Amino acid sequence: MEAKALTRHIPSSPRKMRLVVDLIRGVSVDRALEVLHFHSKHAGRDAAKTLRSAVANLINGSGSSERLTPEDLYVKAAFVDQGPTIKRISPAPMGRAFRVRKRSCHLTVIVAKKS
Repeated sequence: MEAKALTRHIPSSPRKMRLVVDLIRGVSVDRALEVLHFHSKHAGRDAAKTLRSAVANLINGSGSSERLTPEDLYVKAAFVDQGPTIKRISPAPMGRAFRVRKRSCHLTVIVAKKS
């Protein structure tokens, strides 16, 4: 039994988000939430929100009479894909312009019940 949560168009670069997501892959849900809550990077907030959504999807959508708690679950998979890049222009010396790429990412978290 597993559930998935997807957050799209997060205004953070995929490279920065992957640093945070690598910490929670394969870890129990309660430990992963603890790690994300006390992590110094801003991407941890978006990752924690997506993880809580995946847990809620599993608990509410299980349909069985079995009672699930976050202690019984673990992060089966978590990955980051690149989203659309917004291109902006920054002024440069002598009338030139430099291109600024504002990157975004899509975060997917899959939680499952421990065997």
